[in-house]
Amino acid sequence: MLNKHARGFFTALFSPLARWLLRIGVSPDAVTIVGTAGVVVGALVFYPLGQLWWGTLFITAFIFSDVIDGIMARMQERGGRWGNFLDSTLDRVADGALFAGVAIWYFTGGADTAIAIAAVVCLVLGMVVSYARAKAEALGYHANVGIAERAERLVSVLVITGLTGVGLPTVILFATLCLLGLASFVTVVQRIAAVHRQSLDEARDTATEQAA
Repeated sequence: MLNKHARGFFTALFSPLARWLLRIGVSPDAVTIVGTAGVVVGALVFYPLGQLWWGTLFITAFIFSDVIDGIMARMQERGGRWGNFLDSTLDRVADGALFAGVAIWYFTGGADTAIAIAAVVCLVLGMVVSYARAKAEALGYHANVGIAERAERLVSVLVITGLTGVGLPTVILFATLCLLGLASFVTVVQRIAAVHRQSLDEARDTATEQAA
């Protein structure tokens, strides 16, 4: 949802930077890799140290690489399967690091087991959300549905985690993670239901063709 509405705005915002990077010889793949590395460092270094605010700022500086590399690929007219594969794979690495960093802090110095467990649940369900779509598309189905796509997950956890680092009550972070976990679970169910409907339609079409 957020992806679709914000794409035009961010494309216009980052296109000049994307053109400049291409002009100096930087590839879209390099931007993808550096952006992911920055997110992982911010999540697995700053967050476990309890630096939630500074970690969020650090991560935010790199998170938009996911937009910039796509713009660069389109400018080069090379939005092929390799770039898509690399981007999707490293997105999972970045997402996993983000929730893992929150969980590590609250399992240790943050001393809030409920938040840590909620973060782990979000990590697992977020991976299942992505896997459900990938597996569906590998089988020839479509599963681009759901209320908790990647953009929503990232924005919500980054904003609330960062604000928690400057005094927002931790109960709000816990509530956000619980809602995010619930939304991710609903998204998994929606994607399973969508693929199931398509498989039933496929079976009916096959039966009709055989009967004709």
